[in-house]
Amino acid sequence: MSNRIAPKLLAEFIGTFAFVFIGAGTVAIVGEGVGLPGIVAIAFAHGLAIMAFAFAYGSVSGGHMNPAVTVGVLAAGAMGVGEAIGYIVSQLIGGIAGALLLRTVLGGAETGLGMPALAHNLALGATSLTITPEAGFMIEALLAFFLVTVVLGTAVAGRAGSLAPLAIGMTLTFNILMGGALTGAPFNPARALGPMVATGKFSDAWLYLTAPIVGAIVAAILHTSLARLVQERTAAAERGTAAHTPAE
Repeated sequence: MSNRIAPKLLAEFIGTFAFVFIGAGTVAIVGEGVGLPGIVAIAFAHGLAIMAFAFAYGSVSGGHMNPAVTVGVLAAGAMGVGEAIGYIVSQLIGGIAGALLLRTVLGGAETGLGMPALAHNLALGATSLTITPEAGFMIEALLAFFLVTVVLGTAVAGRAGSLAPLAIGMTLTFNILMGGALTGAPFNPARALGPMVATGKFSDAWLYLTAPIVGAIVAAILHTSLARLVQERTAAAERGTAAHTPAE
């Protein structure tokens, strides 16, 4: 392992470890079935954790802490394949380690350790709602799409400057406020896989591991397409200006 990549992989491991320990730990302690106050606490725990470590490690590794984000950055052409694979492995190991430590400090897996699950008979006003795997896939893909779109538009494109971690943390927060009660809203394979390994339960694992990747790739395609369109329009405008500028 080169000296150049080692700090990045360590940063991704620590950041994902902390994110899963804090985020999944809040779900395990607060509980998912306590209504809006519980969802708000869970949303802010995840959002603040990712924001803090994005500020801490953004200059080191970019502060991905999510394999879907890494796939999105790779698909957008902002990193190499080898580096992306290293990031994903570090993130998955960090997520599993965070969940295993959470199981240790909570004395077992009885709390569920923040494992995501699709809603069944969720009370919504005068009706109840059950999320099918197909609907859950769409929700997780969309939430990942929103996150990766913000990451590419702020941290990667540099439009938000030093405030990119704030935008990313806010995106996690509002994503979980909307989707937390429906799917658990991990939209992060490392966040989902860690509690699954720690509890030994892998319900709908295919959904939680693949849907965010699909959403990330779509976000990357849209991001690069829009960037190319802007470049073409800018180039056309510059050519038009040059054509109308009198020669000296």
